[in-house]
Amino acid sequence: MMLVRKQIGIILDSKTKTMQNIRWGIIGCGNVTEIKSGPAFNKVPNSELVAIMRRDEIKLRDYALRHQVPFSFTNGTDLIHSDQVDAVYIATPPNVRESYAIEAMKAGKPVYLEKPMALNVAACKRLKNLSEELGVKLSVAHYRRNLPLFNAVKSLLDQNSIGQVMSANITMLKYAGDNTNDPNNWRVDPAIAGGGYFYDLAPHQLDLLFYFFGKPLSYSGKAYNKAGLYKAEDTVEGEMILEHNIQFKGYWNFCVEKGMEKDEFEIIGTSGTIRFPVFGLEIMLEQNGIIRKIPFDAPLHNQQNHIEKVVQYFLGKGENPCAAEDAIISMEVMESFVYGN
Repeated sequence: MMLVRKQIGIILDSKTKTMQNIRWGIIGCGNVTEIKSGPAFNKVPNSELVAIMRRDEIKLRDYALRHQVPFSFTNGTDLIHSDQVDAVYIATPPNVRESYAIEAMKAGKPVYLEKPMALNVAACKRLKNLSEELGVKLSVAHYRRNLPLFNAVKSLLDQNSIGQVMSANITMLKYAGDNTNDPNNWRVDPAIAGGGYFYDLAPHQLDLLFYFFGKPLSYSGKAYNKAGLYKAEDTVEGEMILEHNIQFKGYWNFCVEKGMEKDEFEIIGTSGTIRFPVFGLEIMLEQNGIIRKIPFDAPLHNQQNHIEKVVQYFLGKGENPCAAEDAIISMEVMESFVYGN
């Protein structure tokens, strides 16, 4: 399918020989790309979405028409090697992200990977090593670190708004849902997702933890399948010691009843606390017994700020907003919590 649309192409500066614009191709244009990411590629400077790939041809054509994408493919290899595509965003299930990323990097095309970046730590490290070996850029979609709410939390911490940070806690309680037996629900199949809902949601939470406080010094945890609704773990608990002796505890339960759901990231300091939902829109700041609510508007496209930084990085005009080594830290912790590695 081809739709009439402007093509910006690769423009080379005669002196620097670097790209001035990026034409993106998406492999795996499912729900996550409909609003959170896909439209953002057309809304940031020096960037355009020109190609998509999906195996279901009917859904592919529908997506291309609605989003006015000129080139569509039912095969990832064809998209990767298309002369129309300069960089590839991979938003497939985790079990095939590695193979597509390897193929794209070997074709010399920078890769933007959804999180978790691959099925397991070993696969993540292979991608990092290949990126470095080939000199082809790789970035990961831990985009929440570039949303206003979490930038505000970082500023509050940098300003010592709650004094010396003593501890941090993450609690996530979620209803198991009514689609646990749906064969299309790949998020609860470890062979496809690496784990269960923990592997889908915790990467955002843990990445923020390390964004705020640095790498963990030690960590341990356990995982259980309490409800037995699917193959993957549904309950995870873990502890860490972070830099400056900050203690962390996390608890994730994905089989609670309706009405018991909770999403809270809590940071406790010597003179106050900061609480916020990782998937919500407000900060509760308590200072010396006084509580203040700081609300935020929902972004239209969650990944837009992050994608803008990725584009600048790929163009050689900025730093990597989330390098592979950053994403690997979260993967190592998750794998240790779930599988004891």
